[in-house]
Amino acid sequence: MKSNSALGTTTQLETTNHASAASNNLVSQIRTVTSQPVNTNSTSGTTTLTAKTSQTSATSSNLPFQTTTSGTIQPEAVLNLTSETLIGPVSTDNAANAMDNIGHMLELMGNASTASIKIGQINGVVAKLPQQNQRNKNFAFTSRGDSKILTESNNLAKDYALTVHLPKEASEMAVKRNASYIGILLFPGIPQISATSFLFNNQIVGIEMGVNISNLSETIDINFKNVTKTGFSVSCVSWDGRSKRDGADNWITDGCKTKEADGSVLCQCSHLTFFAILMTSSGTRNISSSDLKTLTQITKAGCGMSLFFLGVALFMHFLMRKNKANQAVNVLMNLFIALFSLNLCFLINESITDLKIFAACVAIAAALHYSMLATFTWFFMQALHLYFNLYKIRTDIKYYLCKICITGWVIPALVVVGLLASNKYGDMEISDDSGTSVNMCWIPDYSLHLGVNTGYYGIVFIFTLTIFIVTVVHITHFASETKKNKISTKKRVFSLLGLFSLLGITWGFAFFSYGPLLLPSYYIFTILNSFQGFFLFIYYYFSSRINPQDKNQPESSSHTTENVYITNPYK
Repeated sequence: MKSNSALGTTTQLETTNHASAASNNLVSQIRTVTSQPVNTNSTSGTTTLTAKTSQTSATSSNLPFQTTTSGTIQPEAVLNLTSETLIGPVSTDNAANAMDNIGHMLELMGNASTASIKIGQINGVVAKLPQQNQRNKNFAFTSRGDSKILTESNNLAKDYALTVHLPKEASEMAVKRNASYIGILLFPGIPQISATSFLFNNQIVGIEMGVNISNLSETIDINFKNVTKTGFSVSCVSWDGRSKRDGADNWITDGCKTKEADGSVLCQCSHLTFFAILMTSSGTRNISSSDLKTLTQITKAGCGMSLFFLGVALFMHFLMRKNKANQAVNVLMNLFIALFSLNLCFLINESITDLKIFAACVAIAAALHYSMLATFTWFFMQALHLYFNLYKIRTDIKYYLCKICITGWVIPALVVVGLLASNKYGDMEISDDSGTSVNMCWIPDYSLHLGVNTGYYGIVFIFTLTIFIVTVVHITHFASETKKNKISTKKRVFSLLGLFSLLGITWGFAFFSYGPLLLPSYYIFTILNSFQGFFLFIYYYFSSRINPQDKNQPESSSHTTENVYITNPYK
């Protein structure tokens, strides 16, 4: 291959940063030893870039660059740049700045159509776009970060750590908007996002064409190889180089689909910007798309039905029966209020999430969390009140119900206020095995979610389960001593099923969401708990009916135990 006169030329670049605090432009003034300087506005804060440029001429009339026998294309220029602003670890702000200034590097390329770029740890490729006859373009990076330009027929599955397929539609759209180049840079050493989330290999890929490219019908395919997903859920995310949330880069899944296969993750995106794989710690594996859809439908149907019937029960109580209620039913109504709030907050959560208003998302996440913790707390209060009745502990003490209510509503409020003060609420993503995701406002930190919610309910579960077992023993003992009551068996079964739901023991299925029991526990948990409000209404309705036989039954210790919740609470 014949080299032109530019081979081995040393070019000095003197770059002056713009005064804008929002961006630190790498190139604002270019001066070469073989040509006149390019005039640009400059201020103080000069950064010197040195580029060693090698150029070769293309011999093919069909391609603006030289093809090698290995299926790669030899760049016509190699630009080795140094920059004081990019010494040390690479930040996302520096990455955004570098991508904004790729167009300035075209001055260094001269007549070359392609160039390999190296700025410290950053590697990439810049290619000029022809004005017509656009083609698909393929690029690759090795495990060492070296960049390659691939031929269209080259197998992208070759041993590259990362490959990028750019459809010709993107080039055609760019040329129509007066763009003249495409630049792809790989930025390593990006800091970890949070304690439970980080970017795969701590790297991001920036793709820039100088104009806005979005809504492509044929996706840009970015294939990450050798992705170890053990203990993590993965999702393709993008960042526009500017937007922030809570002071951190706002990585989103919009416009990208995630596909996983054979240790690789394929990101199919319809726009140009920065791309990465978000690795999020997860205690469970992703479920299938069909299961996620089915569980979502069951949850919405159950919560909607529970919301309606809990509303009916509250209406019946406050407008018709409030003055006739005893302590047991007053405690029950507090549980109904907590469950009603929980179902309502859950059903509107998705709509609030879609608004993309951070303050609204935090508010609904906090409300949902508070109503859930309050529901757990009132399960505990139900068990406590049942314990007092079983062992005939006096509950006619002064302000008994007031003390119960303060405990039931204030304790969960303290937890939520603490998390609000620590900024722990926000938007989180739930993904299935096909990469489809559902967003909701909740606690994004999975470890915090486990520690707070599982720990909180764990305490409640131990107490309520203990009381449930004690109650079963009492009723069983009473059944062995009393055989004359013909209908007691039916009533006992009804009572036990009601108590099982009333004490919130159904939430305990969450503890079995691991291994082979994962999917069955999801379905059992979803059905029982989303329809829990409906089940409790049925229990409340039948236990509230006046049964003449109950009025004539004599009081006894065993009889009192059995009838704590199965006789009419309003008499």
